[in-house]
Amino acid sequence: QVQLQESGPGLVKPSQTLSLTCTVSGGSITTNNYYWTWIRQPPGKGLEWIGYIAYSGSTSYSPSLKSRTSISRDTSKNQFTLQLSSVTPEDTAAYYCTRGRIVLAEWGQGTQVTVSS
Repeated sequence: QVQLQESGPGLVKPSQTLSLTCTVSGGSITTNNYYWTWIRQPPGKGLEWIGYIAYSGSTSYSPSLKSRTSISRDTSKNQFTLQLSSVTPEDTAAYYCTRGRIVLAEWGQGTQVTVSS
């Protein structure tokens, strides 16, 4: 069974870049037909899809976040990374890395990121 673990700073200043890494164990991020997705949940709101990186390395992003989002991977470390630039307090949320594209089969425990000066 695949396990995922998010890591990164819990506090980011406005206008800076949020960077989170997801370390995957129990399976390879290059396994055929595996997709690796970032999701977030702002306080008191629902889940928001941010984007994914596929087993092939291709990416797809939410149209509302696309201009500020980059998802990359390090296959040697079996990790994938989210970068969200020019953050504002509205980007404060719990961030989750998951495996899947439509059905999110496995989730990390999540990490809280607060955007504040």
